[in-house]
Amino acid sequence: MNKPLNLAVLVSLGTPKTRPEEMQEHLDELAFLAETIGIKVIERFSQKLPAPDSRTFVGKGKLQEIKEHVTHHNIRHVLFDDDLSPSQLRNLEKELNGGEEYSVRIYDRSLLILDIFLMRAQTAQARTQVELAMNQYLLPRLTRMWTHLERQRGGTGTRGGAGEKEIETDRRIVRNQISQLKEDLKKIDKQRQTQRKSRSGMVRVALVGYTNVGKSTLMNLLSKADVKAENKLFATVDATVRKVVIDGIPFLLSDTVGFIRKLPHHLIESFKSTLDEVREADLLLHIVDCAHLFHDNQIEVVKNTLVEIGAGNIPTILVLNKIDLLKNEDGPVDLNALQGYYRQHGFDHVVFISATKKENIRAFREMIFDVIKKKHLAIYPNFIPSSSVEE
Repeated sequence: MNKPLNLAVLVSLGTPKTRPEEMQEHLDELAFLAETIGIKVIERFSQKLPAPDSRTFVGKGKLQEIKEHVTHHNIRHVLFDDDLSPSQLRNLEKELNGGEEYSVRIYDRSLLILDIFLMRAQTAQARTQVELAMNQYLLPRLTRMWTHLERQRGGTGTRGGAGEKEIETDRRIVRNQISQLKEDLKKIDKQRQTQRKSRSGMVRVALVGYTNVGKSTLMNLLSKADVKAENKLFATVDATVRKVVIDGIPFLLSDTVGFIRKLPHHLIESFKSTLDEVREADLLLHIVDCAHLFHDNQIEVVKNTLVEIGAGNIPTILVLNKIDLLKNEDGPVDLNALQGYYRQHGFDHVVFISATKKENIRAFREMIFDVIKKKHLAIYPNFIPSSSVEE
């Protein structure tokens, strides 16, 4: 009986100073990414090196170990938790593929994330952004990975001009696609800018955070909208904007793509127009899964990404979600002490909630109301707000 073709092994590389639990968490996240696109992980490989091997990323001994496992178990996918250079990719494909007997696809972290985004994107803008990022990523890697682009372009174009190498023809096709996608994106961006200008008289609030921390669930709770919320990475790729009213004060609430460590640079560049909803916000709600073992690391990833896209100085409320899952071996968690800790680390506004259990939502609404009221009164000085926040 043949084994399924979606089996995979994971490969992670750390430095001698990387903690074992940190490497394990990185592999857990990589396994979650694989699961998101329907790949089943059956084995994990990790190694500590001062620096990646320039030829094959991992050392010779570890590569041989991976190859033996791949061959024995008929593995079709090998997933690396870092980006591979074009030469590393080519060398790994030569080392791990078995000719006509079996074919192994090598994924690095960026390609895996790009594939997920391509699968998740629904609107024309999001699909154009992801396809642009995918083309830019694959251009220097046109080997067997070209099949990704074959699917996107539907086999258009001709290959193999007189006296021209096939790879040069492929590169020319990809460059043409990149130029066309950039033009398409400019047209879409103009339409979105017009839409945003029509909303200039309202306070704007944006949900930000690491992927899968409960942003869409909170969006549904605050706006009473039916936004897709799943226990999957990048369940939301397209920006969603809803009008919300708290005590007579209207504001726009937007939910956009979640961030993740090592987010592909091309993806950030391509999504900058979508992330205008974040950059142009008057207030950010930074949602955190406070029950996650490495949530402090996730907070840093989000903060650094916000700085990268030009949104690092926007007023922010740190919303520590999933307090119903927060555990402490020594007894009840001291939320006041935690709140003080985050205030010492630069967050003036901190609130603990459970979006699914609807715990402490009133305090959360009041904190939002205090900020948007000041912003709204700056636009409409004669407005008289209500005196209390409803549940």
